[in-house]
Amino acid sequence: MSEQDTLNGAAAADTGPMFTVEKIYLKDVSFEAPGAPQVFNEQGQPQLQMNLSQKVQRLSDNAFEVVLGVTLTCTIGEKTAYLAEVQQAGVFGLAGFDEQTLDAMLGTHCPNALYPYARQSIGDLISAGGFPPFLLQPINFESLYAESLRQRAQQAQSGDGLADAETAGNA
Repeated sequence: MSEQDTLNGAAAADTGPMFTVEKIYLKDVSFEAPGAPQVFNEQGQPQLQMNLSQKVQRLSDNAFEVVLGVTLTCTIGEKTAYLAEVQQAGVFGLAGFDEQTLDAMLGTHCPNALYPYARQSIGDLISAGGFPPFLLQPINFESLYAESLRQRAQQAQSGDGLADAETAGNA
């Protein structure tokens, strides 16, 4: 039995990297229908534009706040039908990761955890605004993260990091 206890103790002590979702919450939400009620009578094909943003803030050694911003703008012709904006946030525990893996976790796993909540909030806002339901399509955050790494590498090579750093976060 003492051998079994030793194995259990060793397993408990060497748990490896840890990822936990501590809290998920809406940080900011906004909905505007600047042309209502006239916009409901507009004819034409609605055009949708979606912008994503992400902010990461270290709260402690192993805790991070990640904010996923989703802005959806619908226009009909030259007029804005609606603008829905959600900042979905979460506090995540990440421990035992090297810097590169930590960066990847914050850039892929955390937004993947937040996106379904942001998607639901955007859909609810649009419906509550009197517009037809709209379901945001899934997003491949791994692909977006890979693109951001490529942009960072280009900036490092060009040495023009300040001018390009602002545009990289708006992808």
